[in-house]
Amino acid sequence: MVRVPDVNRDQFRPKSHPNDHFLLTTVVGSYPKPKWLNRADDLVDDPDSKFDADDLAEAHDDACRLITHEHERAGLDTVVDGEMRRNEMVEFFAHRIPGYEFNGPVKVWGHNYFDKPSVVEPVEYDEPWLVDEFEFTSDVAERPVKVPITGPYTLGFWAFNEAYETTEDLVYDLADLVNEEVEALVEAGAQYIQIDEPALATTPEDHAIVHEALDRITAGIDDDVRIGLHVCYGDYSRIYPELNEFPIDEFDVELCNGDYEQVEVFTDPDFEPDLALGVVDAHTAEVESVAEIKRNIKQGLRIVPPEKLTISPDCGLKLLPREIAYGKTENMVTAVREVEAELDAGEIDLENPLADE
Repeated sequence: MVRVPDVNRDQFRPKSHPNDHFLLTTVVGSYPKPKWLNRADDLVDDPDSKFDADDLAEAHDDACRLITHEHERAGLDTVVDGEMRRNEMVEFFAHRIPGYEFNGPVKVWGHNYFDKPSVVEPVEYDEPWLVDEFEFTSDVAERPVKVPITGPYTLGFWAFNEAYETTEDLVYDLADLVNEEVEALVEAGAQYIQIDEPALATTPEDHAIVHEALDRITAGIDDDVRIGLHVCYGDYSRIYPELNEFPIDEFDVELCNGDYEQVEVFTDPDFEPDLALGVVDAHTAEVESVAEIKRNIKQGLRIVPPEKLTISPDCGLKLLPREIAYGKTENMVTAVREVEAELDAGEIDLENPLADE
């Protein structure tokens, strides 16, 4: 069953928050890397370059500091370092989990390749994956830090399984490892964890596997720790209302790029977790106006009341030009604060939030 989002949400409300209503603002995770960081990644692999691993670590620190402050400048309530240290969402973790190995890239579509790993022996938890990353970001941030983690279903099904009788068995072992990592992060001070499961969007019939994996991930995690689940765009009717039973505080949906055609999927029966609604499109290199974003926010009010609504981009923004990503984020926060003020003034009919649109 759903955890207790009303218990852990208010800790992210800034003391200087200007409105009575509070719609939590955040980002999904990834963000465009500075061009010089991509150059640094190339240099460290160049045998003719004097740029070494220590230089790369310093470059990663600088980029994480830069993007964290950029998120704060945009006004976000909770920030992420933009995943500056990460390359690909499965590959990054597979390099840190004993049991995986890499045998070269696999063509996935068009001219795009994915360095798909293989699981060749039972997976193990060796040392923390993200604690150093979290501690660095927390030290440079003035706002609370959210930690995105690729979920066990995606880590399992987006790899070649050569060690387990079924991939489902692999997923459950990975879920136990993610639980260990969440515990380590919480011990380090993390209060907001997001599990990313893009693979569920392509195979929604496996929602029961994800449910069991989430049970394992959240076992023993205190209620004051906020656990979110992000699932990329797909046919959400195939996992709803089943997701109402997931042990999460928040479900993050990608509805903007589908023009909110699936909003009604989540209206019957009542939506149980908090809703993290994407209100800017991660796939278009145009900055939405504040007015457009405000209309998108009101789509979320068709599903949940204001006290259960979190606002974010549709998905990670890493493929966009950086100035576009920042413009979307800044306008998103501005739109949220204006909607909050309108809610305070009683100017939005919660029975029909789009009545004036």
